[in-house]
Amino acid sequence: MSLIEVVGLSHGYGGRNILENVNLSVDEGEVFTLIGPTGAGKTTLLRLIDLLEVPSSGEIYFDGRRIPKAGKQRLEIRRRMAFVLQKPQAFNLSVQDNITYGLRWRGEKKDRIARRIDHILEMIGLEGYRDRDARTLSGGEAQRLALARALVLEPEVLLLDEPTANLDPVSTEKIEQLISHIIEQRKTTVIMATHDMSQGQQLADRIGVILNGEIVQVGGAKEIFDLPKDKEVADFVGMENIIAGRVVTRVEGIVMVSIDNNVIQAVSNYPVGEEVYAGIRPEDITLALSKGESSARNCFRGRVSRVTPLGPVSHVGVDCGFRLVTLVTRVSVEELNLQEGKEVYASFKATGVHLIGKRG
Repeated sequence: MSLIEVVGLSHGYGGRNILENVNLSVDEGEVFTLIGPTGAGKTTLLRLIDLLEVPSSGEIYFDGRRIPKAGKQRLEIRRRMAFVLQKPQAFNLSVQDNITYGLRWRGEKKDRIARRIDHILEMIGLEGYRDRDARTLSGGEAQRLALARALVLEPEVLLLDEPTANLDPVSTEKIEQLISHIIEQRKTTVIMATHDMSQGQQLADRIGVILNGEIVQVGGAKEIFDLPKDKEVADFVGMENIIAGRVVTRVEGIVMVSIDNNVIQAVSNYPVGEEVYAGIRPEDITLALSKGESSARNCFRGRVSRVTPLGPVSHVGVDCGFRLVTLVTRVSVEELNLQEGKEVYASFKATGVHLIGKRG
């Protein structure tokens, strides 16, 4: 049974729709990640789930009960959740007092507060910061403080809005480790909005893609990133190679897609004559200096059009009569001496091609 269910939810400000007919269910103990571009409606959806706002239309259910628009029951349900904002604000208090503020407001006993504060400070790695002015913390430390302030309330549902936005890599890793610990040890239901694709894949049980105020696809990481439902989702999740073509033959589940003067083979049931996009992830394409022997059904000769270093890997563009973008390790770039104008062979398997119908 779903712990949280959103049914036909729509919301807007000043006559402009932010969310449109959103339907979503999250099970108890599940980690659900929302990904989408800035302005897609991720934060608004989290605020509605946390009952900070009342939707323009639609309903939210918690543990099978419809949440009323106002009243005592709404407050009781809200107390079972905690929300960590993208830019949390520290109170003009010590680190300890920031964390215990919510407990004192709820009337918790002093001995119980003391036990919780010791445990939570150890969990977030700020044991030596108990009496420090919270406003002097670094960005990563302030984010850990915000998580502690939420976790000390022992919520059933933890809502996170871009928990590592604008943090340096070291701070980001610490926050991700803390979130992973919470997931593993507390079995807390987590709903997280993030722009970080790898973070979403790493932490989530399921991912929801939200575009223009609508949740357009929900599934596991492999389904979302390898099998996007349409071109818009494919563009957003970084498919990068999205090539328009038409199915010209189909034999025993293998189709041939005509791409200008080339043919790409794919595993698909699309009928002959169907207009499609062939999507290939950059990491599924292999580059070599000779054709050689390979199990890959697709092999095209081309020339390197650009090499863009990205730390330990490089994006390598190849012109094969159609444009391909590949992801190559720095070592391979050096070994193959990849540079603009270099002749190469680009290979990828038929199973690595995801076809998307142009008609949706």
